[in-house]
Amino acid sequence: MANVFERIKVLTGLIPRGRAVTYGQVAAWMGEPRAARTVGWALHGLTHEEAAGAVPWHRVLGKAGPHYARVTTSCETHSAELQRQLLEDEGVEFDQHDRIDLTRFGWDGPTWPVLEQIL
Repeated sequence: MANVFERIKVLTGLIPRGRAVTYGQVAAWMGEPRAARTVGWALHGLTHEEAAGAVPWHRVLGKAGPHYARVTTSCETHSAELQRQLLEDEGVEFDQHDRIDLTRFGWDGPTWPVLEQIL
């Protein structure tokens, strides 16, 4: 079994283009529903190569209500402006409150057989 940071990277890599999830969703997929901050730490620690390729960190956002998410990063390397631009380039739209509607652009996550292989 891979360590928690590696599992987070693999799970994040599954998020389809044009979709977004919350840190808490990724944590819940790992069976650790209270580990949302750990997901953030793992994504913050990506190498330049990982962030530019296999790990679509920009698709993971902070929760902003029951059906919304928003950019919450304060990282200089992976800036909020960059995250928003990458999402918009994939067709994700932000509302007037800078939120993403997860009922429209969210993703429910991988199926159990996929999760079982990862975990």
